[in-house]
Amino acid sequence: MGISYRQHGKKNWEYRIKYKDPITQKHKEKSKRGFTSKSEARYAAQGMEKRLLAGIEQSPITLKEYLNTWLTEYKRGTIRKNTFELHERNINNHILPYFKNILLQEVMPIMYQKFLNHLSDQGYSRRTVEIIHGTMYNAFEKAVIIKKVEDNPCKGVSIKGKDKDREIKFIDSNNIPLFLQEAYKYDYIYWIFFKILIETGMRKGEAAALQWPDIDLKERTININKSLDFQPRDMSELFGDTKTFHSKRIITMSQSLTNDLHFHKKYQNQNKLALNEVYHHDLNLVLCRNDGNFMPKSSLFNAFSRILKKAGLPSLPIHSTRHTHAVLQLEAGADMKYIQERLGHGSIQITADVYAHISKKIDQNTMNKFEEYTKNILR
Repeated sequence: MGISYRQHGKKNWEYRIKYKDPITQKHKEKSKRGFTSKSEARYAAQGMEKRLLAGIEQSPITLKEYLNTWLTEYKRGTIRKNTFELHERNINNHILPYFKNILLQEVMPIMYQKFLNHLSDQGYSRRTVEIIHGTMYNAFEKAVIIKKVEDNPCKGVSIKGKDKDREIKFIDSNNIPLFLQEAYKYDYIYWIFFKILIETGMRKGEAAALQWPDIDLKERTININKSLDFQPRDMSELFGDTKTFHSKRIITMSQSLTNDLHFHKKYQNQNKLALNEVYHHDLNLVLCRNDGNFMPKSSLFNAFSRILKKAGLPSLPIHSTRHTHAVLQLEAGADMKYIQERLGHGSIQITADVYAHISKKIDQNTMNKFEEYTKNILR
């Protein structure tokens, strides 16, 4: 590797580096001009020489080209479909519209900080900005590893923005009977679906993916080992992994729910006999349409919304059934460790953080009852 310097005019110095490409073994040159002095050109040349020796590719590549390569070569097939699509949305909806055709190597820390500030100024919550930041940070970490860039410009940033209202939304235990009554009147298949969500705390995708071998009616257990993709590209992608490794779990169910599932199995067998080859026997789903096919997400959302309305209850997301189950467990006196394992949270800290407010409220109510009961006893 040789370096030479040349002056093209006053305050216009150029460096030229001759080197051999380690892959093609062809001789190449790298040059740059516009430096105000030879010493400035020498300093820049030394930095470039260092990068070339380290194998860091300096041929022009746009951020757009690199992110596309990162997605297709390093992410596709290694992460869950939903996570891949989240990265894809972050790139197409936020990152590329801001950075446009910038080169990968031109993304600088201060420029990236301005991007995050721009997202916050647009009104996005802190959590949303953190998720978008996660995409860029991970992409640049890989760029450093494969020697596309020297440093990750996404390190050490500050994320502004307000946290969304993280108040836990759930169906009050006093209103659950009313909700289930209206659900049964609305449609039996939605009643059994929502009843299982409330009684187990499963995510909707986990419940929708349940197959009969996952249910042990004798031991009263449910094996949660997969999640249903409500928008598969083809039927081979219908069943996917659970949200996290910790989401795979075996939980117990009440005798009441066991009895419901005994009845539900007989109900399904009648449908199988009536529909015969029209029934989707191959899926063997527990919670499904009457023809055995999976229930679309939109149908579940619409049914849940309509049932709440018929019951005169406030609008809630389906995920509130998971919180409803956790609150019922807390009200019944379950400890956080038990709830963590039942919900499939990665750590007890997650469970404690999410339900801290509810737990304190229950503790206070219990203490109020204790004081009321003992006010004449402990005088």
